[in-house]
Amino acid sequence: MNPDLKLHRSHGAFARLRDWRAVSENSPQLRVALVIGASVALAMLAALALIALVGVPIRDALAAFADGAWGSPYAIGASVNRSLAFALVGTGFVIANRARLTNVGGEGQLAIGGIAATAMSLYGGCAGLPFGLSFVVPMLTAAAAGALWGGVPGVLKAKAGTNEVISTLLLSFIAVWLLYWCVQSEVLLRQPMTSGATLPESLEIPDPTKLPGIFVASGMNLHIGLPVTLVLAVAAAIMLRRTRFGLCLQAAGLNPVAARRAGLPMTSALVGALALAGAFSGLAGALMLQGDQYSLKAGFSSGYGFDGLVVGLLARGSITGVFAAALLFGFLRSGGINMEMVASVPSALVLIVQGIVTVALAGGAIWLERGRA
Repeated sequence: MNPDLKLHRSHGAFARLRDWRAVSENSPQLRVALVIGASVALAMLAALALIALVGVPIRDALAAFADGAWGSPYAIGASVNRSLAFALVGTGFVIANRARLTNVGGEGQLAIGGIAATAMSLYGGCAGLPFGLSFVVPMLTAAAAGALWGGVPGVLKAKAGTNEVISTLLLSFIAVWLLYWCVQSEVLLRQPMTSGATLPESLEIPDPTKLPGIFVASGMNLHIGLPVTLVLAVAAAIMLRRTRFGLCLQAAGLNPVAARRAGLPMTSALVGALALAGAFSGLAGALMLQGDQYSLKAGFSSGYGFDGLVVGLLARGSITGVFAAALLFGFLRSGGINMEMVASVPSALVLIVQGIVTVALAGGAIWLERGRA
């Protein structure tokens, strides 16, 4: 080949690389998208290597994953429905994090929400309520229960300076064990035992308390929790950016001492932030119960609260980022379940794959922060 032609091509490649780098530096959104895409790609390559190591054909594993995540309208609907719980917990985390509070109690708040929604649906007389109140009241009760469970660490933080990471985590353990107690005791929520084979779970909630479906004709099996979550996310974004409460949260996070001297209600901000985070997580529990599971079980929360915590961390304070990460985790969860059932991929490996994706995305976020600094 002509040396001059080779030199010209190399100069052209370097020029295109410089142009692409300049575009990415001038467009933060594009840079974020590139880093996230590269992180996911690297994580997927590592996941494929692990799948090959355990002896599962990669083609079969990928086919099972795709079929479970988006292989049919029903699979897409199931993935989106799973994403709603992650999005709600993640949104609550972002609200609390605006005040530099770290809510790690989403799992417990979600469990408390599920308990409250089950109790109201079965024994609160909600089945006979008109105008959609039959399913709205259990949702509101779950949100209120979650707000109470999140507000307690807020009070401890504001009044006694207790570390909210410790208090929310410990309350989460209490909530999970309370859930086990509820489904094991007939005095509480366990269904009546008719034989030794009766499972430790509640009765199925009445049909009027189940969430109505949307786009039912398409076979996607979505429920009304989707528009509810979208509306709440928009409201949360407006609250954080346009309201006095959002300003108080930001001030509390940047400099709480100066904010107190300026007369801002720091106690209300701290308690309100964690109570709102708990309310969102409690509502997530109601959506899981009323929109999908329909009965309370010992493994009801299934780690959704902790996954929602990761979603909130990866979102880096952005409500839009919450939904992007929630969709990723929702499709990963659906595809992973199908890989386990169809391709015999060990469940532990599915969790490892999710962990690899999380670590890769977190590493990308750190790289972005260093580049910004």
